[in-house]
Amino acid sequence: MTRPLSCRNPRGPLAGGQATGGGWPDHLRFLRSWASHPLRVAAIAPSGASLARLITREIDPEHAPVLELGPGTGVFTRALLDRGIDEADLTLVEYGADFAALLRNRFPRARVLQADAARLAGRNLFPDRQAGAVVSGLGLLSMPPRTVFAIIAGAFACMEPRGALYQFTYGLRCPVPGPVLDRLALQATRVGGTLANLPPASVYRITRRGLG
Repeated sequence: MTRPLSCRNPRGPLAGGQATGGGWPDHLRFLRSWASHPLRVAAIAPSGASLARLITREIDPEHAPVLELGPGTGVFTRALLDRGIDEADLTLVEYGADFAALLRNRFPRARVLQADAARLAGRNLFPDRQAGAVVSGLGLLSMPPRTVFAIIAGAFACMEPRGALYQFTYGLRCPVPGPVLDRLALQATRVGGTLANLPPASVYRITRRGLG
């Protein structure tokens, strides 16, 4: 199976060239990860802070707990904290071992799982209550439809009925193929875009049909 991609994380307080966790600035850490795993990490540089604000702007503390897929260096995560989400209410699913270790260091109160986002189905991630929102930094455009289906199905399996998944893309349309949306009875709505990002990016809100 093609592995999910790590997030092209937006620039944040620790991603603007600072050396963290072993002396690597985040942009170099990201480039090193891409060079080692080009099929898993879809871009060679982090995205902008404007994208982090855009993808999290509809999420509030009432949506806790929140699931993040492919957090990479954790700048979407920091944007969620800026929105008022308690760190302890975050579950971060990251495939890369180096990124997972970095996340545990930066967000010690969050739950960090080194796992394949395409294999979440059947895992009881939230035994007490379901997630109110999912933020995805995965590069879905480079994945086969069966992998995208597994990721989206797994995310919605652990989310409350009115919950939403927020997915960004560098493409011109929703990165979740129409047949996948149809099979899962989902709908996608473009939340907005940012030209400040390099390359420019858009964010889509994906919800169950008739509920969002």
